[in-house]
Amino acid sequence: MSQRPFSVCVYCGSRPGSQALYAESAARLGQEIARRGWRLVYGGGHVGLMGIVADAALSAGAPVIGIIPERLQSREVGHRGLTELVVVSNMHQRKQRMAEEADAFLSMPGGLGTFEELFEVWTWHHLGYHSKPIGLLNVAGFYQPLLDYMGFAHEQGFVDASQQQALTVDEVPGRLLDRLAARAGHKALNASPTDYSAI
Repeated sequence: MSQRPFSVCVYCGSRPGSQALYAESAARLGQEIARRGWRLVYGGGHVGLMGIVADAALSAGAPVIGIIPERLQSREVGHRGLTELVVVSNMHQRKQRMAEEADAFLSMPGGLGTFEELFEVWTWHHLGYHSKPIGLLNVAGFYQPLLDYMGFAHEQGFVDASQQQALTVDEVPGRLLDRLAARAGHKALNASPTDYSAI
């Protein structure tokens, strides 16, 4: 049996957001995952940024596995064109399966669900349940208010420096992927050098 490709779990919005740059970055992220010969793991939807990143990865040749709970699948938001779509009973099973399938985690802009998923894997990392790298794709400074707030929480004695340092933050999709791979000890053999200043 062949080893699975390096797999990135992407958390992102089921809406496209108010700026075109969010969708553009989602498409770029999907393309960059494919260019490295990696696999996309995500929540299985065809709407919003979720659908954009999945479609871009698929179009560029990447395998894509989506994990979706029955409740959402019954609302017909599941993506029908994925390499694999796994339907689970509930959100807890969804998040657990996504985490199991991933070698790294990456959060794009999103809403409550994205925040919950990010904070859960971040907490699991802090508690030692996994050592996989976690990244924030800080498109248009989307996550800067959160980062500022975490700095405030640190000043108030509730968050320590190691928890802050567990996050890798970048605004360029390909560069963030490379930094996550480095933290995971993985080398992308299928990726040629990229001039990120041009992206």
